[in-house]
Amino acid sequence: MRWTSLSFRATGTRMASAPDAWPSPIAPLPPDDEGEGRLQVRSVWISDVHLGTPGCQAVALLDFLKTVESQHLYLVGDIVDGWQLRRSWYWPQAHNDVVQKLLRKARKGTRVVFVPGNHDEFARKYLGHDFGGIEVLEDCVHVTADGRRLWITHGDYFDGVIQCAKWLAHVGDSAYEFTLRLNRHFNSLRARLGLPYWSLSKYLKLKVKRAVSFIGDFEHAVAREARRRGVHGVVCGHIHHAELREIDGIVYANDGDWVESLTALVEHVDGRLEILDWSHRASSGRGSRAPQTAGAVRAATPVSVVQPPKAKLGAGVGLGAGTELAA
Repeated sequence: MRWTSLSFRATGTRMASAPDAWPSPIAPLPPDDEGEGRLQVRSVWISDVHLGTPGCQAVALLDFLKTVESQHLYLVGDIVDGWQLRRSWYWPQAHNDVVQKLLRKARKGTRVVFVPGNHDEFARKYLGHDFGGIEVLEDCVHVTADGRRLWITHGDYFDGVIQCAKWLAHVGDSAYEFTLRLNRHFNSLRARLGLPYWSLSKYLKLKVKRAVSFIGDFEHAVAREARRRGVHGVVCGHIHHAELREIDGIVYANDGDWVESLTALVEHVDGRLEILDWSHRASSGRGSRAPQTAGAVRAATPVSVVQPPKAKLGAGVGLGAGTELAA
């Protein structure tokens, strides 16, 4: 498993609750293993799970949720793929298990907040509601352990295609699904040859000049809005490209996706932010066994950032429409 780290500080944020927006019926999940959580962090952000599609890596996500325990869990949009489910129904048991695990975490005291994205935009009808202990909010502000404020949004409002030509986004979504199907066949052949997983769509995104330009424009647009709101940083998803860096003094964090990259953003108890790459663990076929400490995990080169001046907890900062959650 690879880790990419970035030192930063912030505090918890509360979101509104959500009603019954999940597909049903939901079969019961087998009992949890005793002491399953082996990595304790303060906060976790995941997005772009796309439950309801064959590309969703539900088994790997379930392993992650069993392994990592946190006080705060943010679901940063596109958790359920309503677009795909409208075209054709796909909902295996593993997808039920993920939903049940999220509900179980909420019951056991984890603060679970759901910020809908464009693929699960149906949930935006239920902002401010509570579904099984999971709060549903349009966006929110999380305050880290060291007092920094991070604005949390899915990010689709900064995608011009989604906002101005939604039909084109649906066409692109179908093309992406085709690429993922092709990728699955290609990687099944690589697996038989003993080769590791390789992402075709990620390769194309990084090689096609326009795609690289879009990612850069998106990141800067989101960071500018975070600055306008007076926060120290932003956590988003949407573009399926995990990133943790500073843009013009604003911390930009994208937690990636659970279709290809299998990444999540976590906050440690001291406010440090880190991207967890679960793909190596998933490709190695390891089950629920997890490293006992972060030191047991191979770490990538840390990314250092200039720390903004400390903010007092609870100090008034322009937060826009975001709901602030108490630590």
